[in-house]
Amino acid sequence: MGINMFTALLTRKSTQQKLAKALLITTTNGIDEKRFIKVGGIDQWITIRGEDRHNPVLFFIHGGPASPYSIFASLLHPWEKYFTLVQWDQRGAGKTFRTNGKAGTGTLTFERLVQDGIEIAEFLRNYLGQPIILVGSSVGSITGTMMVKRRPDLFAAYVGTDQNSSPDASELSYQQTREWLRALGNTKGVKAVEQLRERSDRLTPKEFTKLHQWTIKANPAIPNMIMDIMLPAMLTSPDHTFSDLMNIFKGMNFSTDQLFHELLTADLRKLGMRFEVPFFIFQGDTDAITPTASAKAYFDELEAPYKEFVLIKQAGHLAAFARPEQFLDELLQRVRPLVLNLIISEK
Repeated sequence: MGINMFTALLTRKSTQQKLAKALLITTTNGIDEKRFIKVGGIDQWITIRGEDRHNPVLFFIHGGPASPYSIFASLLHPWEKYFTLVQWDQRGAGKTFRTNGKAGTGTLTFERLVQDGIEIAEFLRNYLGQPIILVGSSVGSITGTMMVKRRPDLFAAYVGTDQNSSPDASELSYQQTREWLRALGNTKGVKAVEQLRERSDRLTPKEFTKLHQWTIKANPAIPNMIMDIMLPAMLTSPDHTFSDLMNIFKGMNFSTDQLFHELLTADLRKLGMRFEVPFFIFQGDTDAITPTASAKAYFDELEAPYKEFVLIKQAGHLAAFARPEQFLDELLQRVRPLVLNLIISEK
């Protein structure tokens, strides 16, 4: 499950030093770059890491809003043998937000994020010259799905995880949360989520976050995405200072306020259900934030040249980081061979 949050805090400095050493890339064709590039008129932070720059690219579109996945470098280090991993602190997120602030970020919309993401994908295609697998996670699955729909020529495949679909999923999320809380005998939690649900058409961002917090702690049988996954990764990341971490939280607040209405009403079915790239969904088998059943229903309806739906076992939300070993195995068995075959067929 990774490093306990409290242990991570107590041993932060020594753990950061050990991880920095472990994360060194020393292979002949390796790549390890961390820098800003100009995207959409502002400086935006990206990292590019892999043991062989001739491998396919995994381009992550992080969730949140504004929750950078560059903090998970140590969890994903084994992936770098097979892929070049690209992490992007989106407009309004992480180090991009720290550099630009609210004024420099401007108005934040999903359309703006899609434009930025496409611009980065074009940069990666020219810079690395390898096929790009787009990985859209959580809120990033909205942006990612829009990107592959609009510019299929840029991507060899799409992998959705913690996949969003439509506003209808919120009802399933609520039902699952209430069921889990009842099973725990948590009457306080049941009452709280019922009251929040009654306000579903007028929730504030803070109330929306509170509802998700109940969902996260309602099932102790799966990793807690905050306490077991995100906070330990943030506290031990060699590339993030405490100031960086504070700016992550500031960016989350700013971006959530800006994107809140769009997030609540996003309906990916309205994009059209035909895609021109291989389409995969790797979903946590007990995800109640973006309910597994909703992701499967969306997957069943869509059309693509090739598609697969895979359950990540004993995982809720943030399945790639809750169970990185299984997630990598699925990528290696299902996605990487398909992409490599496409390269061969095009030669």
